[in-house]
Amino acid sequence: MRLRPRIAAAALAATVLTLGTACGGTGTAAGSGTDTVTVYSADGLSGWYKSRFDAFTAQTGIAVNLVEAGSGEVVSRLEKEQSNPQADVVVTLPPFIQKADSQGLLVPSGVDASAVPAAEKDAAGHFVPVVENYLSFIASPAASPAPRTWDDLLSDQFKGKIQYSTPGQAGDGTAVLLLLQHLRGKDGALDYLTKLQVNNVGPSSSTGKLQPKVSNGELLVANGDVQMNLTSIAEDGSTFDLFFPAAADGTRTTVALPYVMGLTKGAPRSEQGRQLMEFLLSEESQKTVADDALGMSVRQDVRATAGESAPARALQGVQVWSPNWNDVLTELDSDIAAYQKATGS
Repeated sequence: MRLRPRIAAAALAATVLTLGTACGGTGTAAGSGTDTVTVYSADGLSGWYKSRFDAFTAQTGIAVNLVEAGSGEVVSRLEKEQSNPQADVVVTLPPFIQKADSQGLLVPSGVDASAVPAAEKDAAGHFVPVVENYLSFIASPAASPAPRTWDDLLSDQFKGKIQYSTPGQAGDGTAVLLLLQHLRGKDGALDYLTKLQVNNVGPSSSTGKLQPKVSNGELLVANGDVQMNLTSIAEDGSTFDLFFPAAADGTRTTVALPYVMGLTKGAPRSEQGRQLMEFLLSEESQKTVADDALGMSVRQDVRATAGESAPARALQGVQVWSPNWNDVLTELDSDIAAYQKATGS
């Protein structure tokens, strides 16, 4: 799987991919007819999607159009298209999936999500996780000594050599702000990020675009997520190392950042979209998540029988924090405004 950057809105139209061909001539070309379902997705899962969509098309004759963009951009596009919906299924990170739901952009899908833990899905059935994922950081081998703690990132060694994706625009960037709030309190998080701004290259709406910059040494440190970073190492040959910055007491903590999917309101092909969601949540598909997506399955039965995976090894010794995303969404606008004021961004 080749990792695709979390692109800006201007490049969105160029990211439409035709994935899957009709089985036995019963389907239609992707992008036309009733035998096509359109997915708007935060990027990072395209390789897994390719194999799963091909299998879905072979079983059902339904082709799939995939449009990838940043976590916030896919929801912004849904909002802009409310009067003429184009997408059937949306996949993005929290809190953007909660934002889409709060704006009335999602409807109950009716998919069988019984194998997914209740705490991880929407009680009203508006959205459900499809791949488990977690915030991480990456460091270039040129960073010597390698950073280990949050305070290390404030060192003069990293002046002009750190970049993280922008909170409020990218899911991973938003998670950086939320994790620091969790660890240091809201004022402490802003104080830390203000100090970090001395070393920060500048805003970036794309987390994925930071990976090659760290791999080639243009940057020494950036944020990312476990699934995306491990895939880049495995399939793009990236040379960076994953790490989770430690607090002063040595504790390392990350944020759970699952890819979450929902059925869009007014979906042109809602039944086909529902079928695709069911397929991606099936035991068959979820058993491929660890090896093909380098993520973790959302199904309890698959987790119980899975062997140790690369993501599980990466998370050894790291505490996982799962925010109340509805609470996060309530205060997100004010938190982002405070962040922008404190950092001058």
